[in-house]
Amino acid sequence: MKSDKTGLAANRRLAQARPQLELTPIAEASGVPLYRQVKRALIKLIESGRYAPADCLPSESAIASGLQVSIGTLRKAVDELVLENVLIRRQGKGTFVVMHNNSRFLFQFFHVEKRDQDLSQEHPYPAVECVSFERARATAEEASALGIGLGDPVFRVGNRLKLSGLPVVYDRLAISALTFKGLTEKQFVERSSTVYHLYQCDYGITVLRAHDRARAVSASHDVCRILGLRPGTPVLEVHRIAMTFGDKPVEYRVSTINTQHHDYVSLLSKRI
Repeated sequence: MKSDKTGLAANRRLAQARPQLELTPIAEASGVPLYRQVKRALIKLIESGRYAPADCLPSESAIASGLQVSIGTLRKAVDELVLENVLIRRQGKGTFVVMHNNSRFLFQFFHVEKRDQDLSQEHPYPAVECVSFERARATAEEASALGIGLGDPVFRVGNRLKLSGLPVVYDRLAISALTFKGLTEKQFVERSSTVYHLYQCDYGITVLRAHDRARAVSASHDVCRILGLRPGTPVLEVHRIAMTFGDKPVEYRVSTINTQHHDYVSLLSKRI
């Protein structure tokens, strides 16, 4: 298995190949709150590769001085980026660029839970098995979701996810082969952590959020074979577009969920 250090090294090599942004003073623009301009400046630093996943940002005073804004304005911008899971504060250590890992995947992107699960217990991480990997041409649905041309090259991957030994989810992923150049089945299967961790550490692409759309369907022949269901079994199908900075789509995923003993759970919250 590839180690996290190897992946981070590859990510930093990508960063070194890109022009690095310097901190330049921000001029107040009419109608745009200053803290939002600061937020955009910080996002550019991360998106450009100047600060890679797990990197610690400079001190608040250094950033505020470079941008010529107050510490209060900077903190307001950082607060939003923390809420959006772009940055994370570590008491006594500083502010770091968030890295995708199993815990973040469970907290932010994995919404399947056993129906009678004790909420006080830690959620189990699914056992993932790759059942298919191919290079193909984008269908109309894939092209629309990924913002690419019809027939453009894509990688299609099928994963079976088990919870407590039971096949529960069948994921079908489509990603642009031009965005993820050189991706191999071996690289995908032998990744050290989540798929989003692979995107981030090997390709410098951070998944920030996802748009999910769920519908009830009857299990297809392939779904029945992979999840061990009877033909026509009702299942939940979730269509997800995963996005990076600037709401750019990077992955289209169709997840089919056996809801006999599991639910799709969404945690709603309101910013205050």
